[in-house]
Amino acid sequence: MGSPMSSTLAEIYLEYLEEKYIKHCLEHKDIIYYRRYVDDLLLIYYQSKISADKIHNFINHIYVNLEFKISEEINNTLPYLDLSISRSNNTIELDIYRKPTYADIIIHYTSNHPHNHKLAAFIFYINRMISMPITCQAIIQEWHKILTIARNNGFPEHIIHELKKKLTTYKIKVTQTNSPQKRSNKWITFTFHDPPVYKVTNLFHKTGLKIAFCPTNTIFQLTQKPKNNNPSGIYQLKCNSCNRA
Repeated sequence: MGSPMSSTLAEIYLEYLEEKYIKHCLEHKDIIYYRRYVDDLLLIYYQSKISADKIHNFINHIYVNLEFKISEEINNTLPYLDLSISRSNNTIELDIYRKPTYADIIIHYTSNHPHNHKLAAFIFYINRMISMPITCQAIIQEWHKILTIARNNGFPEHIIHELKKKLTTYKIKVTQTNSPQKRSNKWITFTFHDPPVYKVTNLFHKTGLKIAFCPTNTIFQLTQKPKNNNPSGIYQLKCNSCNRA
């Protein structure tokens, strides 16, 4: 299973490597653009100054147990995360990218899951479609893809159309009202996230107050020294409510 601290420690270490090694390349303009999401890197460089193989070898020789694989653009197109980045002359166009192994299988409409769970995937797909600066043609293709996913998983199309209308209206409303004068800095915190909590938080939607859900298994608690200091690092965690381990 691994330690719950693994992802945090990995992020801290990668930031250390960036500060020590990558920052030097950026300052000397060998690499002119660098962005990272977890372990996915996006680089832009001058071919006249440095090659992809040289950058690849440099990164992989920083630490013996850290290995990156390189993906170069094909036909001026490169996938990065869930986007497809294409360049033509001096312009860059974005499109939605799905891996070749992608299967459009989600929670089926006839399943016994809560309704909001079944809509979660479509909320993500539609929000991505209307938020990303993709081309009009890409938006049309993505919308047809979303409807195809809905049909293949038993969803009535009118539900997806209504969801798109609702999310689009909400995005326009947020964009129009998202000014420093109208922002609220007041928050209300709930200590757990469960379906009954939605009924309570819905009461605050028109008050201008923001809702935050605070988990109990925070990093602070996870990093506290266990009572039984087992050198193996394996120990038991007890539930605060029932005292079971």
